[in-house]
Amino acid sequence: MSSNSSRLRRAIALTTILTAQLMLTMDFLIVLVALPKIQTELGFTPAGLSWVPNAFALAFGGLLLAGGRLGDICGQVKAFKIGIAVFVAASLVGGIAGTPFLLILARVLQGAGAALAGPSVLALITTMARDESERNRGLSLFISISSVGASVGLILGGALTDLLSWRWSLLINVPIGAVVLILIGRLVKETEPKPARLDIAGALTATLGSVALVYAFISAAEHGWTAASTILSFAISAALLVSFFRIQKWAAEPLLDLSLLHSRPRVGGLIVMAIIVGMHFSMLFLIVQYLQQVLGFAPLIAGLAYLPLTATVFTVSPSMPRLIVRFGPRPLLALGGVLVALSFVGFAVLDDNSAYFPAVFVPLVMHAIGVALVFTPGTVAIMEGVPAEHAGAASGLLQMDQQVGGALGLAIIAAVYAGSSVPGQFTVGLGNAFAVAAVISLLATLVAIRTVRPKAPSIGTEVPKPQAAHV
Repeated sequence: MSSNSSRLRRAIALTTILTAQLMLTMDFLIVLVALPKIQTELGFTPAGLSWVPNAFALAFGGLLLAGGRLGDICGQVKAFKIGIAVFVAASLVGGIAGTPFLLILARVLQGAGAALAGPSVLALITTMARDESERNRGLSLFISISSVGASVGLILGGALTDLLSWRWSLLINVPIGAVVLILIGRLVKETEPKPARLDIAGALTATLGSVALVYAFISAAEHGWTAASTILSFAISAALLVSFFRIQKWAAEPLLDLSLLHSRPRVGGLIVMAIIVGMHFSMLFLIVQYLQQVLGFAPLIAGLAYLPLTATVFTVSPSMPRLIVRFGPRPLLALGGVLVALSFVGFAVLDDNSAYFPAVFVPLVMHAIGVALVFTPGTVAIMEGVPAEHAGAASGLLQMDQQVGGALGLAIIAAVYAGSSVPGQFTVGLGNAFAVAAVISLLATLVAIRTVRPKAPSIGTEVPKPQAAHV
């Protein structure tokens, strides 16, 4: 094979893998702008509607560590292909779903497929590279694709919902995924399997425990805090999550190396990241409905209305490594929590007579600065001091923390909103929900101050790149 054809083959293979990454990254947010139409057509309750994004996030986050381990055990290409196949099939089911239950089930299966395919993306980019230059180029493209996925998802989801139907925000994955499946097996060589034992019990207890906890908050909003379903869900969640940590303690090959949690700053960083991502998810969830149901924005315009958020994060983020070296992660995390809390104070006063500018725009930009001050410093606090042999496990822990924390935060705020909402009057209950979000965001500031070390990384220290987050 000539050098030109070999180069072309590698370029097509890399494009195929990055296309899959874009598809997986978009999936959480591509349905967000379609939520009002989904609620109207399928009859979701205000609290139940949060399961549409949350079912994906919980399955993805809960099974992420297991997905990464399976890629090592059976080969990255095989894991990637199975994950994409499950994701595509689930997208088809979700696109034709006629009931809330079927759509939620499809979203769970999409998350499971993403958890299996997602970890293999980075592994394949690394193993395909012939030298360090190609590896760095692939990783740079991976970070760029992951970063723009959120904005592309919002805009594409709005366009598809406007021009066709909300169903196409899921169905679009079918032809794209089919092409990826056809090409990947022909272009990328399988990696060498590494025989190991999969911690199935750990994966199940982590995922089901997280689902039970989120369901408990949804049940509290719909049936009350003293309802049998609510109390039972909290009890089941506690039992499963305690079991997960006990399993990880004694398992020969655990999904989560508990030694990573022996660091107080790392645990603090995980808590701060989970809180802020959770509040960020809740803002996206409620504001997109406000834009459409109150301000009358079409789905596409609602997606475009989030561009100031993304643009601000992209503008502020490049300065973070320099600020971390000068000040350390702690003051940046603390300030980020305060700014996110203040943004929710601004959102809390929205009513039926508010206008996008300045009532939504100003808090949105403030929120963006706040999350930018958390994402990179939070990654540093979590990844700092991790031994090289545990870097992959720590990265998986961070991604799991973001997804599960985001789902839990959204469930809490959605439950608060649903508990005080009035059918047909969207803004009733909005103030309470955002007030609680402001208080929880301030909790992140307190955790950062109490747990994260004030010492900044020394000059010349490489600051870890932030994990992709939904912006």
